[in-house]
Amino acid sequence: MGEAKERGVLRRVLAQLRPATAAKVGPGDDSAVLALGGDLVVTSDTMIEGPDFRLAWHGADEAGCGFDLGWKLAATNLSDIAAMGAVPVGLTVSLACPKDTPVELLEGIARGLDAACRALAPGCGVVGGDLGTSPVLFAAVTALGDMRGLSPVLRSGAKAGDTVAYAGDLGLAGIGLARLFSEAAESDGTAHSRTLGLLRERYPASIAAQLAPIPPIALGVASAAAGATAMMDVSDGLSLDAARLGEASGVALALDSALLEAAFGMQRGESVTVAAMLTGGEDHGLLATFASGTTLPSGFSQIGTVQSADPGRARILLDGQPFEPRGWDPYGVLPPGA
Repeated sequence: MGEAKERGVLRRVLAQLRPATAAKVGPGDDSAVLALGGDLVVTSDTMIEGPDFRLAWHGADEAGCGFDLGWKLAATNLSDIAAMGAVPVGLTVSLACPKDTPVELLEGIARGLDAACRALAPGCGVVGGDLGTSPVLFAAVTALGDMRGLSPVLRSGAKAGDTVAYAGDLGLAGIGLARLFSEAAESDGTAHSRTLGLLRERYPASIAAQLAPIPPIALGVASAAAGATAMMDVSDGLSLDAARLGEASGVALALDSALLEAAFGMQRGESVTVAAMLTGGEDHGLLATFASGTTLPSGFSQIGTVQSADPGRARILLDGQPFEPRGWDPYGVLPPGA
C-alpha cells in the first residue's frame, strides 16, 4: 500500500469491480449518482480486524486472499436492505489499513465484493468509497436500496395470530465460528493455513456460513410482495433478534422447537441443534411474520406464531415457556477464544 500510493491502489481495486445497473455516475467522481424508482433505503455497518474478523481465516496468506472477506462485507449489508423489502442497488465501501498491507489483499476484497453483488443481488455493485490508513484493517460499508414504489417492511408490524417464518441458514455460522476458535487459532489469533484447509474440507457448510454467508437476498422483495407484516435480518442470533422484533411490535414470538428441528436440524449436510439455532449469530437469514393463512414464499419455513404480550413480559417463548434471548453482542461477552 505504501509503495503503490492511493491512485495506484485505486486503479487496481476499481479494475475488479463491475458497474451497478442503477449507477448513472459510479466510482471516480466526488459522488455517485443512482437512478431510483422509489424511496431510498440506507444501511451502514463496520467490520474491524480483531473483534469482527480474523484476517488469517480469510486466507490472507494464500492466492486470492481477501475474497471471502469482501464477500462477507457485501452479504452482511445486502441482507439489511433485503429485510426492508427493498432491491439492493449499490454499496459504498471505505477501507483503512496499515501501509504495509499487500495491494493484492484489497484486490481480493474487491473481487469478493463484486462476486457477492453479482450472485446475491444482480445489478447491484460498488458505486464509491474511500481509502485510508489504520493500525488494523477497517471496513465501513453503506448499502443502498430502492423500494420501487412499495412501502418498507418494518420490525413493528407483527400482530397476534401471525405466522413466524425464517429463510436462510440458521445456526451454521455460529457453529463455524466455534470451530474456528477451537481448531484454527493460536493464542495470538493467527491461524495455520493447513488446519483451516482441513476445517473447510470437514465442515464446508458451517465454515462457509461464517466466512462467506449466503443470505437469501431475493426473498426480501418476495416477502414484501407476499404481505409480510414485519421482517428483519438475523445477524446476532435468532432469539436475540426475534426479541427485538417482538419489542418493536409489542408482541411475543412463540417459537416451536419441533418446527425448528424439522426445518433446520440438517443444513447442507451438517447437523444443527436447536440451541445453536437460537443463539448463534451471523447467519444473516430473514425472520418475517405473515398474516395467518398466508402462503409463505418458497424458501421460508414456519417456526412459530405471534402472540399478544403485555409490556415487561417475555418477548420470546420456546415451546410455551419464556426463553431468555442470547446471541452476539459486541459490547457483551466475546466468543470463546476471542
